[in-house]
Amino acid sequence: MNPTMAAAHRERFMATLDGGVAVFRTGPEQTRSRDTHFKFRPDSDFWYLTAFPEPDAVVVLRPGREDGAYVLFVRPRDPELETWHGRRAGVAGAQELYGADQAYPIDELEAKLPGLLKGATSLTYATGHDTAFDAQLLGALRQMNERTRDGVLGPVEVRDPAPALHELRLHKQADELTLMRKAAAVTDTAHRAAMKTLSPGVFEYEIEAVVDGAFRAAGGWGPGYTTICAGGDNANVLHYTTNDMVVNDGDLLLLDAGCEIDGYTADVTRTFPANGRFSDAQRELYEVVLAAELAGIAKVGPGSTFDDVHDTSLRCLVAGMIELEILKGTVDEALEAESYRPWFMHRTSHWLGLDVHDVGLYKDGDGNSRPLEEGMILTVEPGLYIPADDETVPERFRGMGIRIEDDVLVTAAGHENLTAAIPKTIAEIEAAC
Repeated sequence: MNPTMAAAHRERFMATLDGGVAVFRTGPEQTRSRDTHFKFRPDSDFWYLTAFPEPDAVVVLRPGREDGAYVLFVRPRDPELETWHGRRAGVAGAQELYGADQAYPIDELEAKLPGLLKGATSLTYATGHDTAFDAQLLGALRQMNERTRDGVLGPVEVRDPAPALHELRLHKQADELTLMRKAAAVTDTAHRAAMKTLSPGVFEYEIEAVVDGAFRAAGGWGPGYTTICAGGDNANVLHYTTNDMVVNDGDLLLLDAGCEIDGYTADVTRTFPANGRFSDAQRELYEVVLAAELAGIAKVGPGSTFDDVHDTSLRCLVAGMIELEILKGTVDEALEAESYRPWFMHRTSHWLGLDVHDVGLYKDGDGNSRPLEEGMILTVEPGLYIPADDETVPERFRGMGIRIEDDVLVTAAGHENLTAAIPKTIAEIEAAC
């Protein structure tokens, strides 16, 4: 992600404004504890449009403006604070390094806003995320409305940026795909390192350290979401992130981890045995999940809808559950009654990009599942989760949680599995372990 990429993103977005003005803010640093902060990560919409990495900044986009369409408000240079907390781009850097047509100190935003809004037909801004900034921006609109007798006209409507901006983000461009492929490649390295490291007696946090370390060692920002390292029955907690238990001989480890590269994240799950070899029961359950995942991936492509991927994968999963005597009856009966839900309770896919659960609508205005289109990236991730105390299923499967997840790009000809290189078949996993 760089200013050139962001400039192309801005041009596509500004073409949707139709005489309006758009305002986006990236948040402040967040307190972790007392006087320490979490590592700052820019707001995804702001980052997509600017590639500006610092907190406490605002961008105003006004196509057709005589002095330039792209205006940044940023923290000014401060040698004393920079000695303690790191260098800032400042006003000059916002123009020279990040391509702003004009830049000002963030403290001048309130004074400058009315002039930037003047004459715009609409304001595109996402309300409800920052109440203090909402009040500041709406206050500027109110000031303009109070001066209509002086001929000062401002936006007469406020629009949500999501319909236009999030559709742009959903359809990845070539430079974005380069970053997504890099994130996938680093994630491959990390998962292979985890498989090689795991053995009975290793703690979940040791695997987490190997994985997250591989992300940073390759130049990534780190994990795109908190890494899940779930051994044994812990895998039956979908978002398990405690990662503090020992992985015992005979356990499976569910590893859900993806590297974030310049804001773009992979999202991959693999499940593999602590001792390097699947037991017979583990093989049975794993093959059912793998078959369901492969069926879902095969369905990805133009001509399919988002729900088609889930429905195809689910039907395959349910058929396998019946074969293993986890479910009774026919596939159609199980699907209609949703009798599979105690063991598979989530959807098969979600969008992926600058956020792990990325933006973009899943249904059209009539409530129908939307067709898949070239440039979209979605996960395919069926699973089976059988708690150790579940006496309704055959005993040999109890305490197993298995999920398999890949990142799949929709192409003009069908699809590309961006994470296909990461070991997934039983033979590949046992070799990697």
